[in-house]
Amino acid sequence: MWVPGGQDSPGVLSLGAGSREDGEPEGEEKICAVCGDRATGYHFRVMTCEGCKGFFRRSISKGVCFTCPFTRNCTITKAKRRQCQACRLQKCLAVGMKKDMIMSEEALQMRRVLRKQKKQERELAEEPAELTEEQEQLISSLIEAHKRHFDSGFSQFVHCRVRVPTPAPPADTRAATAPRGDMLPDNFSMLPHFADLSTVLIQQVIKFAKEIPAFRSLPIDDQISLLKGATLEICQIQFNTVFNEETKAWECGQHCYTIQDGALAGFQQIYLEPLLKFHISLKKLRLHEAEYVLLLAIALFSPDHPGITQRHTVDQLQEKMALTLKSYIDQRHPLPEGRFLYAKLLLLLTELRTLKVENTRQILHIQDLTAMTPLLSEIIS
Repeated sequence: MWVPGGQDSPGVLSLGAGSREDGEPEGEEKICAVCGDRATGYHFRVMTCEGCKGFFRRSISKGVCFTCPFTRNCTITKAKRRQCQACRLQKCLAVGMKKDMIMSEEALQMRRVLRKQKKQERELAEEPAELTEEQEQLISSLIEAHKRHFDSGFSQFVHCRVRVPTPAPPADTRAATAPRGDMLPDNFSMLPHFADLSTVLIQQVIKFAKEIPAFRSLPIDDQISLLKGATLEICQIQFNTVFNEETKAWECGQHCYTIQDGALAGFQQIYLEPLLKFHISLKKLRLHEAEYVLLLAIALFSPDHPGITQRHTVDQLQEKMALTLKSYIDQRHPLPEGRFLYAKLLLLLTELRTLKVENTRQILHIQDLTAMTPLLSEIIS
């Protein structure tokens, strides 16, 4: 409900000049019901001018008792309204202005304070706050850890079991094809290779996590639970940094992988198709390096993984990472790409959790489990 204001306020139920509750066309001049002057809106439930609004408020607030020097039937017009205050006040009441809608000085002051506070909140919402020094340091440390322990060229991937040839993509979509082995393909010909690749990625995730002080401060059992719960998700986020949106391939230095390679490892389309969609969607967001590493940290510090003892602490750490990501996006990611980016990333994290469940289920049901490495086996156990 609108409430009356002082001389510096628009008044009760003020619709503003040029608007009416009764639906009359915009642009018609509104007339004060008391003196006939140009009205500015509804004040104390009556269409009046600013002068009559202020007069009525002052008269009722001060409790003044006016006396008509004439016949108590004075005509109230714009020119004569100051000649008889008693008849002017009587006219205000006669046209329907309400005494009980006048606020006390204390209430008026409180309203002014609240308006000022809301204005400040709107200004803050329009101009996002700068990242704090702590947030800047957090981002910097995560980026350094990511650079040290994620090798986008996969230069250390030299001891893997050889992969088999797969049909090369058209020449106009990929410039060159990496050297490949000479084994004949079969239903699970890529499984040993992918098992070795997964091991390399898992090792990188473990090293990345151990560089985060907040992670190292947790009990060792909680560290293990977080890694077992989040490593496969983190691997996919890291893997997205080498995904080529045009060729729909993951370009890992001398190696190049497509969704067809996943099929040769034994994965089913019920997993591979949503996986490809996830990588396309994430890549289209054009994330900065800082946004990628904060996404990794949010995935790592998930309090709902089984076996965690200090859930409250982990939850606080995840909230800290999420707030830093939100602040970074608001401050550093330009529009229009930055609009709704935070919400989109949260949705993609939810999709990634579902993908991880299906990924684990399919790994456990692939026939050639002898190809699984001990580290991969431990992560999905």
